[in-house]
Amino acid sequence: MRHIPVSTPSLSAEDAAAVSQAISEGWISSEGPQVREFETTFARLIGKKHAVAVANGTAALDIALETLDIGPGDEVILPSFTIISCLNHILRSGATPVFVDSLPDTWNIDPEGLRNLITSRTKAIIVVHIYGLPADIDRIIEIAGDHGIPVVEDSAEAHGQHLGDKPLGSWGALSTFSFYSNKLVTTGEGGMVLTDDDNFAARLRELRNLSFNPERRFIHDSIGWNYRLTAMQAALGLSQLGRIESLLAHKKEIGQHYQELLGELGGVSLPLPAYRGSENVYWVFGLALDSTHAADAQSVMKELNSRGIGTRPFFYPLHRQPVLARYGHGKQNRLPTAEWLGDKGFYIPNGADSTPETREFVAEAVKEVLAP
Repeated sequence: MRHIPVSTPSLSAEDAAAVSQAISEGWISSEGPQVREFETTFARLIGKKHAVAVANGTAALDIALETLDIGPGDEVILPSFTIISCLNHILRSGATPVFVDSLPDTWNIDPEGLRNLITSRTKAIIVVHIYGLPADIDRIIEIAGDHGIPVVEDSAEAHGQHLGDKPLGSWGALSTFSFYSNKLVTTGEGGMVLTDDDNFAARLRELRNLSFNPERRFIHDSIGWNYRLTAMQAALGLSQLGRIESLLAHKKEIGQHYQELLGELGGVSLPLPAYRGSENVYWVFGLALDSTHAADAQSVMKELNSRGIGTRPFFYPLHRQPVLARYGHGKQNRLPTAEWLGDKGFYIPNGADSTPETREFVAEAVKEVLAP
């Protein structure tokens, strides 16, 4: 039986040559010049002064929040509909997560819902751009600015996306990216934190490298992490950045084709093709069954998988995560959109090897499985 993976990376001969060159020159650790070049190139692309490369997107969020000195007594507002990476450091630091629902059309964080959750204890706001569409980051920056609250902008799923003429990742006091294998630009594993603040940048570099004393190695005034990126990964990232426009164009082509193939499908919400003038970059192509639909995402995915079609469920809402109880957080309020998406949402193959023929096969199977 044929198998269509839900995601495949775009890896070229040039990518392989870049990694091979790093190896042949002996640059395999984080000390290689490729790391600094990757940071500089990425900072220029996003429009930020500083970029700090790290081991993965979760590490990027960890050190971004640590830089803001999040701790006990603090509250951090974040969307419930996102990956648990956004929650990890909040819990470990002893701070309190405050969850906000998403908008039912964009699946992104609700700015007005966020506004109503701000208190005197709010220390930071995390905004996540979900699945290829921009959140209302300009409105949230304005709301946060009225209260003097820094925004951490998680752009892991939004490489190359803009709101207006500003790249996503350029809005927050700190912004984070992931370069996992399913991201538009990949280093296999890897991440980046960006900022315009010189002090933040110095602290980020310290935290990712075990907090070595700058005057004498192996003396530590604070505790950091080994969150370094290797030169081999950076070499791959640099090569990928050189063709980011073609990678974006292919993702858009895939998403637009699925829109044509599935646009008449009833009982299902598809991604918005565009929002506030920004075309969807279709990091993934998701489907959310109507709340009244007889099927659930798990049963649909099981049937599609039996036909050789890879799928992946949407994020499970953070406010429902069992781990919250272990950190002393009680039952959370209902967040209907996050719960609907978590129960009824899944995405279908849109990897780099996607062809019109495979998309037609996938779309026909989806229609058959969801037929009344």
